[in-house]
Amino acid sequence: MTTTSTIDPATTAARPRLPRLVWALAATHFVGRAGGVVRAFLVLYLTQAQHLSPAAAGSVVAAAGLGDIGSQLLGGWLGDRIGRRNTMLAGFLGAAAALTALGSADSLPGIWTAAVGVGLTIELFRPAGSAAVADLPASQRIRAFGVLYWAANLGFSVATIAAGILAKYGYGLLFWINVLASLAAALIVWRRVPETRPAGSVRTRRPLLPVVLRDRLMLAMLALHTGYFTLFLQTFTTLPLLMAAGGLGPAAYGGVLALNGIAVVALQPLAVRWLAGRNGTAVSAASMLLVGLGAGLGAVSTGTAAFAGSVLLWTLGQIGIAVRFGDTFAGLAPAELRGGYLGLASTTWSVGAVLGPLAGTALLQLAGPVVLGAACAVGGIVLFAAQRALGPALRRRTAAHA
Repeated sequence: MTTTSTIDPATTAARPRLPRLVWALAATHFVGRAGGVVRAFLVLYLTQAQHLSPAAAGSVVAAAGLGDIGSQLLGGWLGDRIGRRNTMLAGFLGAAAALTALGSADSLPGIWTAAVGVGLTIELFRPAGSAAVADLPASQRIRAFGVLYWAANLGFSVATIAAGILAKYGYGLLFWINVLASLAAALIVWRRVPETRPAGSVRTRRPLLPVVLRDRLMLAMLALHTGYFTLFLQTFTTLPLLMAAGGLGPAAYGGVLALNGIAVVALQPLAVRWLAGRNGTAVSAASMLLVGLGAGLGAVSTGTAAFAGSVLLWTLGQIGIAVRFGDTFAGLAPAELRGGYLGLASTTWSVGAVLGPLAGTALLQLAGPVVLGAACAVGGIVLFAAQRALGPALRRRTAAHA
C-alpha cells in the first residue's frame, strides 16, 4: 500500500517490455483482490450478522491487522530464506484455511483467533511479491509496481461492487468466494511464477535487525508511513459506520467504496507516467496531505455524494503514495535484504491496520465525527511537513545507491 527516487527520462522513454513474472504476479493480485470480499465488509458482518458492538467489531478488525504485522515480517523473512514463490504459495493456501475458520467461528474469542490467522496468512504474499519485483532492474521497478497496484485495485473495485450485491444473500457466501479466490491465486503462483531470489543471497545475507537499527533513514521512513497508514486505514472502518449512521445501507457503502478502486484503475497508469520522474518527496508529502483532508471531509459528510467526494479526494493521495512506495523502499534496501526491508515497509500498512480501526472507532464513539474529521486533517498536515523534512536525506541515499 507504497517516494523519492527518480528515473532517467531516456529510460522512461524506452519503456522496455516487462517480464512475464510481472504479469503473473499481477494476475495473482487481481484474483486475490477480486475475490477478497470479506475484509471490506468485515465490520458490517460483525455488527449485523454477529451482532457485535462497533468497538468490539473494531477490535476484531484490529486483530486481523495484528496478524498482518506478523504476516509482513514473516513474508519478508521467508522470502529471503525459502524463496519468493514458496512464500506466496504458503500465504494463499493458509489464507483459504483461515477464512474458512473465520466464517465458522461463533464466539468472540474464536472470531479474534481466526481474524489473527486471516491477517497472518492473507498478506503473506505481499512482501514476497514485492521482493520479486525489487529483484528486477531498477529501470523496470516503478512500472512493475504500478502494474501490480493497478491489477490489485481493479480486483478491489470488482470485489466491492460484487460484495455489495451478494451481501443481500448472506455474508457466508462472501467467505466462500474469498476462499476460492485464494486457492485460484495459489494455482497461478504454482504454474506461472518463477523463483527470483538472487543466487548466493542466502550465503551473503547479513542479519536484518542490526542493519535496520543502524539505518536511521529507514527507521524514520517506517515511522512516517506507520502514521500515514494509521490515518488512511481508519477510513475503511469509520466510513461504513458513518454512512450507516446517516441511513445508508451496504449497497450504498459498496458503491461509494468502489469509486476508490475505479479511480485508481482509471488514474493510476497516468499517474505512473506523470509522477515517476518528479520530486518524490513532494509527491509523497502532497499525497499524505490529500489523504488527511479527504478523511477529514468524510468524517463530517452527509449524503452519498459528499461521502463519494471525500473518497475521491483521499484516493488521489493514495495513488501518489502507491506510485513511489515500493521503488523507494527497494532503493533503500541492500540487495541481500530486499525481502526483509520490503517486509518491514509493508508492516507499516499492517501496524496502521491495527492502530487505525482502534483510533478511528474510539475517537468517533467518544468525541464524535467533527473531532474525528479535525484530527484527520491535522494528521495530514503533520505528515506533509515530516515527509518534506526527510527529502534531503532521501535524495542523498538515492544518489549513493545510483
